[in-house]
Amino acid sequence: MSELSHTIRVVSKRTGLSPHVIRIWERRYGAVTPTRTETNRRLYSETAVDRLMLLRRATEAGHSISHIARLDSAQLRQMVDAIENTTSKRDLPVVTADTDFVGECLDAVRRLDTQGLEEHLRAASIELGSQGLLHRLAAPLAQKLGELWQSGEITAAHEHFASAVLRVFLGNLSRPFSLPASAPTVVVATPSGQLHELGAVLVAAAASAHGWRVTYLGVSLPAAEIAGAAIKNRAKAVALSLVYPGDDPNLGNELEALRRFLPSQVKIIVGGRATRAYAGAIERSGAIRANSIEDIYQILDSVRDGQNGNGNGNGNGH
Repeated sequence: MSELSHTIRVVSKRTGLSPHVIRIWERRYGAVTPTRTETNRRLYSETAVDRLMLLRRATEAGHSISHIARLDSAQLRQMVDAIENTTSKRDLPVVTADTDFVGECLDAVRRLDTQGLEEHLRAASIELGSQGLLHRLAAPLAQKLGELWQSGEITAAHEHFASAVLRVFLGNLSRPFSLPASAPTVVVATPSGQLHELGAVLVAAAASAHGWRVTYLGVSLPAAEIAGAAIKNRAKAVALSLVYPGDDPNLGNELEALRRFLPSQVKIIVGGRATRAYAGAIERSGAIRANSIEDIYQILDSVRDGQNGNGNGNGNGH
């Protein structure tokens, strides 16, 4: 008896992968090889479906599809079992990502391919929507780029390139939505010594999508200049991204100076991968720690409503 065959629509529902992802994994990486009907429709075997499920679980754990697509199914099964046995023993946050879009964007960043990166972002925004783009592509992409930079697989130029393209793209994405005159303002920057911009770009996009007017200042600004921009724009909050380095002895002084320069009612929100390293300095400055985009939304809502706002103080921010 021949093995059952499934259409790409059925395979998409069973694996949780979009048809776009399945086609790219097939065409670009040779992950599976479907048969074709007389009308050229793809048909996937049960074995192919199982393989795609394994590939998804491995990529969600951080493995690059370009590196694992050629592994046989037994090797993939062994890899996934090892991943699940390891992660079950740890209390780690799970990032839901569209692994194919993330992989495609990473490839474009490695090539410093502006047009390619913009095309993948545009396709993702159509398929995922603006919120999905932030949660399932931009945030996981920022996290992966940071890991690759720290491991030496990409350079600072790649990170700055990605930040520049994303800043323009996400800014244009939110531009069609006009804000009322009463919309609150948030100033977004990185403090002096913090040179990685991508986290700040994501915070600015998230705040804009959440109905805030954003004044974006960029990277490595002294406390006095950040405070001056906040006062001039009558901002209700200042949002800072801390990514790297995680051991700057001057960072605490910058946060405390910013608190002194700002009016007491202006809240300071701090997020990014390095927040855990600076937990003491953040607490001493009276800043609110955000550990995710969801935290950013909740804190901004609290500030808008005149409450104190509060991050949950654990985990990694974006």
